[in-house]
Amino acid sequence: MKNSELSVYNGVEANVNSYLFTDDNSAILVDCLRNSEEARRLASFVKAEGKDLTHILITHGHADHYIGAGVLSVEFPDAAIVVTRREVKDDIINFSTFMEGIGWLDNEPAMKPQTTENPGGFDYEGNIEILDSTVLSLRNGATLELESAYDSAECEHLTTIYSEDLNAFFSGDFCYNRVHPWLAIDRKSMVNWKRQLDEFSKRFESLNPQVYPGHGQPSDISLFAEVKKYIEHFEGTIDGAATRAEAMERMKALYPQYAQADFLLLNSVNAAIEE
Repeated sequence: MKNSELSVYNGVEANVNSYLFTDDNSAILVDCLRNSEEARRLASFVKAEGKDLTHILITHGHADHYIGAGVLSVEFPDAAIVVTRREVKDDIINFSTFMEGIGWLDNEPAMKPQTTENPGGFDYEGNIEILDSTVLSLRNGATLELESAYDSAECEHLTTIYSEDLNAFFSGDFCYNRVHPWLAIDRKSMVNWKRQLDEFSKRFESLNPQVYPGHGQPSDISLFAEVKKYIEHFEGTIDGAATRAEAMERMKALYPQYAQADFLLLNSVNAAIEE
């Protein structure tokens, strides 16, 4: 038997998720939250399963998916922190350098890039490994199929996961569910994102898997169309709004139940409209 089980950890900051796959004695963790405090709670969550954590997979180079890696590397020193390709690792390093430069890591000094001048920082180059396979396996043989050959969308390089055993698709940040997506990106990336969502809809129509987004609660394949519609509404709002405040009010009126208006939506609008 190659059965696996899934446990979901819902983060608070940015409504970001971590996913824990387990078999009888091993575990793989996907993404590790936006701050060290929550990562400590995540570590306790993982330890409570009583399984040997072998890998921590970071799906892409946005901070809300990897800042907890510092805590987890201490709590699970034998677990390999991995990404699917060199480009994802570079995204992580570049984004961390950017965040340090604008003060976004002042509350996370241990996650500032390690340098000669900052020896107490995180060694992103040394601590993150690049996989030489598109598959991660639990010890009983259950596999996670990894894909990252996507055009730039929500991030330059995104990783998705499919579990045949669970019939579950882990979309990463291609999907947000009742959370405002990060749209501080260019229009070409929005076009790529919408096209990829259409491709997911076609690819998974017959399989009809459970869909686990990067942010928000699980859904089904209808989530692909919902996210595409949101992007289209955002584009239309940006084109029609005279000010950032007007765009914010229009989007909040369209999506009153969505979380993260004061961060994810705000930064998306600020990036799209010059004032």
